[in-house]
Parts: sequence; C-alpha cells; structure tokens
Amino acid sequence: MAQLKVKPLADRVLVEPAAAEQKTAGGIIIPDTAKEKPQRGTVVAVGTGKKDEPLTVKEGDLVLYGKYSGTEINIDGKDYLIMKESDILAII
Repeated sequence: MAQLKVKPLADRVLVEPAAAEQKTAGGIIIPDTAKEKPQRGTVVAVGTGKKDEPLTVKEGDLVLYGKYSGTEINIDGKDYLIMKESDILAII
C-alpha cells in the first residue's frame, strides 16, 4: 500500500470503501444507478486519538460504518471517507 500524504487528526480515521456489489446473491447484475453505497471498508490511516480516548481501530482493519457516515474525499485519484471513530460500528 502506497504511503498517503494525509494524517487524520484526533479521533478521525481515513477509510477506503469496499467496491459496490456488482451482482446479487442470486446472480442478478446490479446497474450502476441501483448500486448502494458500501458500508464497509479498510482503514488506511488513523489519527492520534483524544487525550482520554485512545483509538481502537488500526491501519488495515476491515470495518463497518453507518450508511451516511464520513465525508467523501479524493486523494491522488482514489476515493476515501474520513470519519470519526465513533461513526465506525464494528471491526470485522
């Protein structure tokens, strides 16, 4: 993984969203207009945490997050989400 030039602050986490599903479990191909935003991704950078609250996620963790969590950003042509650790629901 290439080193990013972005370092999240405090309790923020940079997540690379997983690709949207191309097919349903039954094999039906989903058109681009009907694809839902993925709700899981890989943590690529973490902040330092707050003074009394260290971060529990680390780089490389696969995480689940809320449907409308985070702010979309584009770094070097790739899309990422930056969000507070509290927006992450689980490590999977």
